[in-house]
Amino acid sequence: MTSARPGPAVPTATYRLQLQPAFPFAAAAAAVPYLASLGVSHLHLSPVLEAVPGSAHGYDVVDHARVRGELGGEEGLRALSATAREHGLGLVVDIVPNHMAMAPRHNRALWEVLREGPESPYARWFDIDWNAQGGRVLLPVLGGPVGSQLDHLVPDGDVLRYHDHVFPLRAGTEDLPLPRLLDAQWYRPVWWRLARTELNYRRFFSISELIGVRVEDPEVFDATHAKILQLLAEGVVDGLRVDHPDGLADPDGYLARLHEATGGRWTVVEKILADGEHLPASWPVAGTTGYDALRQIDGLFTDRTGAHELLGRYRAYAAPQTDRGGNWDATVRRAAYKVLTHELATETERLTRVAVRLCAASPDLSLRDRAPWALRTALEELLVRMRVYRPYARGDASAVVTEEAAEEARLAFVVPEEAEAVGIVRRLLVDPLGDPSDADHADRVEFRTRFAQTASALRAKSVEDTAFYRYVPLLSATEVGGDPGAPGVHPDDFHAYCARVQRDWPDTGTVVSTHDTKRSADVRAALAVLSECPGRWADLLAEVTRAEEGAPDGQLAWAAWQTVFGLGPAEEDRVREALLKHVREAGMYTSWTEQEPPYEDAVAAFVSAGPCGPPGERVAAFRKVLEPHIRANVLGTALVHLTIPGVPDLYQGTEGEYRALVDPDNRRPVPFPPEVPGEKDALTVAALRLRARRPDVFGTAAAYAPLAAEGPAAEHCVAFARSGEAVTAVTRLSLRLAEAGGWRETRLPLPPGRWADVLSPDREFTGDARVADLFEHRPAVLLERVPGS
Repeated sequence: MTSARPGPAVPTATYRLQLQPAFPFAAAAAAVPYLASLGVSHLHLSPVLEAVPGSAHGYDVVDHARVRGELGGEEGLRALSATAREHGLGLVVDIVPNHMAMAPRHNRALWEVLREGPESPYARWFDIDWNAQGGRVLLPVLGGPVGSQLDHLVPDGDVLRYHDHVFPLRAGTEDLPLPRLLDAQWYRPVWWRLARTELNYRRFFSISELIGVRVEDPEVFDATHAKILQLLAEGVVDGLRVDHPDGLADPDGYLARLHEATGGRWTVVEKILADGEHLPASWPVAGTTGYDALRQIDGLFTDRTGAHELLGRYRAYAAPQTDRGGNWDATVRRAAYKVLTHELATETERLTRVAVRLCAASPDLSLRDRAPWALRTALEELLVRMRVYRPYARGDASAVVTEEAAEEARLAFVVPEEAEAVGIVRRLLVDPLGDPSDADHADRVEFRTRFAQTASALRAKSVEDTAFYRYVPLLSATEVGGDPGAPGVHPDDFHAYCARVQRDWPDTGTVVSTHDTKRSADVRAALAVLSECPGRWADLLAEVTRAEEGAPDGQLAWAAWQTVFGLGPAEEDRVREALLKHVREAGMYTSWTEQEPPYEDAVAAFVSAGPCGPPGERVAAFRKVLEPHIRANVLGTALVHLTIPGVPDLYQGTEGEYRALVDPDNRRPVPFPPEVPGEKDALTVAALRLRARRPDVFGTAAAYAPLAAEGPAAEHCVAFARSGEAVTAVTRLSLRLAEAGGWRETRLPLPPGRWADVLSPDREFTGDARVADLFEHRPAVLLERVPGS
């Protein structure tokens, strides 16, 4: 289906709403008048298709053909769209092509596959390896080995029940004795712990409850996108956010097909770019969802020199092992090895099987006689050295799987001839695929596909979900898309990034807070101030540590004190739950699958007695002293986000000061409108309304020009002009600025004309404006050229 309706203009700004049964379409519609008043052009909705009942996020889709009933169904979505349009707003929706919920009770397509096996017309939907596990789908749902669960496995007519789980029975097997009945199914219920090594379907990262979908198959694409394409064609929805394209077999092909099917609607992809990596130019999308912008903006307000000193203070305080939180690169490498051999062991095994089959049967005799263990080792050694998420079909794989990495990987072998496996694997990844008629062509394509999918899961699990929780000198740097090993961004690099975005991807998305960020922008803005006072922070922690003995380990303590500093006054249970998640993700003393109650009890006791107890008051007092500098970072981050190139996406509640930790803390409901709007609300609204009123100044054909301050404190003023009609100026590293004597006679040469403060129009500036006057009322200012000047 192709949309016959031309796509609307690119959004000027979007506002993300987290839909859930407690906040359905009707609640979103009720908030529309307020949201429209902010100045955004589109609402950005979390997934709207049918999901597992009770889901708080909607990424566990069970039926692509229906709008989620718990949110109000298609009628509710259409009513929301109508209300939004009455107030001048469009809708952007989040779609999930990579996976569905492994919940056969609710997922009809999966139910049919489990009942009918590989001959089911739905079998092509799911990425199942029917050559493994005897051609049966492994279902890791049992609480223990099957022999201990027989009393709970109950045949009931044409279904098999296990507690809340329900599975279909293969026709004609209903009356068999239980052991034979289990063996006769197209699936095999097993102890959940077997998933790590035995699973035979692709999943989302290491989450067995989400099964991979084969949208590379045109029939599957059509079936899973028909409803969304209908909503686009009928004007209910205007644009798309694509979740996790890196999990797909062929992101390039998928995005091309999606672009054609939607008629070129505004679409952004959740692509996490490593530092220095660029979005593939061939992708027919507007850009990313914006984590690359987050890194640049956060880095602008981080003192690189101070962050380095803070690292030294952290090492002295916490004494982390080099590869368990002491050195960033070493920590990532060790985490990657662990993830490959534990959480992603089944993915590694499947990739190895493909490599073994390919080498054994290839007409290229140079591939033959390669031991499975050698191929597995070569794969692991190359995977852990990946610096980006994955290679792409239309990209240069040799720039991703580098010869330098291969040279390092060979050192894992003692016998040189066995080390040749590294070169074999790299050749299979980077050499031309050859003629499609070649006998081994299909295996070569599958090998590259599996490698790329495994690499992407590894990067996410080892970096974002493990190393970020082990390496904790500055928590604001451990954010999605960030590089904790190199915190801080020089203003020149920031300006170069913005100029490149305006040139190459002017309609890309930008974010500073999302439903997936580890900490909201305002929490990170506060934490960044610590990079300006590392000595004072370390001294404070030495004092509170003496006052409160009992931290289970130094790394946790360093992270916990930062958490309460960044969050400010908050309920103890929020801090405790975030830190329990922190230590489980870190996986050093406890984990999600091997929990250590004594350690976790110690964590909870420490949080109560320390960061959330009397010693925590010392940290709160220190935060209060630094409040002016936190304010500068909060307002500066907000204004830069709203005025750099790209389409800013505001996460719910972040138009005002919003302090949240990792999910589920950041998915709590927010009031519309806010109970007590503050100065951040005012600045946000002013910027959004200016964007709405002057889209040409910020949009596709706009211009971006850095403005350089002059004088003794020039490095602390970051400014830029948009299309010669708007100027953003913010204070950078304000604590260092204050210690150096303030602005003094620092000036900012403005473009020709008279410039009015958007928040205080009676304040006008021309020529070389004194920066102290610019920032007289607030540390971030947005100027608009006075008409006719």
